[in-house]
Amino acid sequence: MWPHPLAPKSEAGGGAGGRQLGRLRQRRRWWQREQRQRRRRQQQQRRRQQRQLDFQAFLKMSVVASVNECLELQLLELEMLFSMFPNKGEVCLEDANSVRRVRFYLKNPNGPLPPRIGFVVMVYTDFEGDVELQVAFPHNYPNAKLQLFGRSYSLDRQQQLQLNKDLTAYITTFDAGELCVCAAVQWIRDNSAPYFRKSKLFSEPVVKRKVVKTMFHRMWIYSHQICRPELRKRILDSAKRQSLTGFFMTGKPGIICVEGKKEQCEEFWHTIRYPNWRHISCKHAETVQVEGNGDELRIFKVFQELQFESLNGHGFRHDYHIDLGKFLEFLRKHQSEHIFQILFGIESKHSVH
Repeated sequence: MWPHPLAPKSEAGGGAGGRQLGRLRQRRRWWQREQRQRRRRQQQQRRRQQRQLDFQAFLKMSVVASVNECLELQLLELEMLFSMFPNKGEVCLEDANSVRRVRFYLKNPNGPLPPRIGFVVMVYTDFEGDVELQVAFPHNYPNAKLQLFGRSYSLDRQQQLQLNKDLTAYITTFDAGELCVCAAVQWIRDNSAPYFRKSKLFSEPVVKRKVVKTMFHRMWIYSHQICRPELRKRILDSAKRQSLTGFFMTGKPGIICVEGKKEQCEEFWHTIRYPNWRHISCKHAETVQVEGNGDELRIFKVFQELQFESLNGHGFRHDYHIDLGKFLEFLRKHQSEHIFQILFGIESKHSVH
């Protein structure tokens, strides 16, 4: 075998030979040190590359999880909008299949992102001109800024631009993660009058004495339970703030009935449901257009909390199972016996224990 190029050729000798041997040993030690340092640098580089790959994989998983949560919130807000605007043409999807594609993606999140959900909400105002609110959900809304645009054929260009500028400024006051489409709809209802008055396309209508008509609304809401004290307080405070009558029944399941003006019932529904009450649904809604305020249609005089505890021997608790028989008798006294089957799927003529 050939000797290593840095290995000493001979151990014997003195003088010049000894000095040459010392230089060779020094070169060998230097070469060995360089090799060790090179291996160490390679190991460090491999560790850095692995850490970068791990971090990129973590970021990708975090982004996917965040987008999935946002898409689920978007579907919840759409569901609420359809319940608030049940009439045909009030909420129109730009792509009828967009919701179905989002739901499919949530079941199979490894595929490409679905198309964004876009829709138009018809906002009816007290003036002759109504506003079409065009909404486009970014994939990471509500964590990202919502894209809104209001358009009305009764507004000139200047007032339409001013309306959208002020609407955008209002939306920016919401924190990231807050749903704001319903709030935007209400803002347009409450604040659109000055824009119509200043519009060159707006003509003051002939003063006529009109009979004031009101949309009277009654909602029957079902939840798997109403137990927590803070939730009960929020329900009671929201109903009183909106001047609604009805009741809410604590226990398992929980039932809520509110009646009053349609917009006030919808605001109550929005307040109690968001941000995180998911196990709740509006089982039935009744809407009637009446002259005046519709107080004669109310079947409840106040808004109150009901407690129909079943006899289970555990004493009074707020997480009890309700006595359906007592609740049925309560509905009969208020001419609402038909609601029992809608809520529970049980014929009211059967005895309930």
